Amino acid sequence: MTNNDILRRLRYTFDFDDSKMIAVFAAANSRVTRSQVSNWLKRGDDPEFEECGDRQLATFLNGLINDRRGTKDSEQPEPEHLLNNNIIFRKLKIALDLKADDILRLLAASDVHISKHELSAFFRKPDHKHYRQCKDQILRNFLSGVQLEYRDGRPQQDDSSATAGQAS
Repeated sequence: MTNNDILRRLRYTFDFDDSKMIAVFAAANSRVTRSQVSNWLKRGDDPEFEECGDRQLATFLNGLINDRRGTKDSEQPEPEHLLNNNIIFRKLKIALDLKADDILRLLAASDVHISKHELSAFFRKPDHKHYRQCKDQILRNFLSGVQLEYRDGRPQQDDSSATAGQAS
């Protein structure tokens, strides 16, 4: 997945307008312009398309963490110069305050079933013997599950109570 794809998906999932996107960057002490945001969100075949670099996406994800969870009293973390799917996954996990069971549920909503052990391997340090690189397919399905829950508003509980009320 490209950084631009991830930025587009997150914007759609949380229904962020340009002003909110700029505010999320600002939450990580970064100033971006409306045209920068607009160009990052354009499709690759658009002449005004600009690639969103790792540092910009890391800044956005740090801002998303601050926006959704509040800022820490300590110094703002420095955005990474080089991102990989594991770092993106971890930052989204923190921003959305997700536990392992929550992530497994979101992945299952996209028909991906992995164990807690497989999931924890994505969040280990790269030099750990059980570290596992997060492939695009896992991140893409996680983002789809997040979209199903946060954008489409799928109910968390069993649907049988909702359909029972409609039958009467």
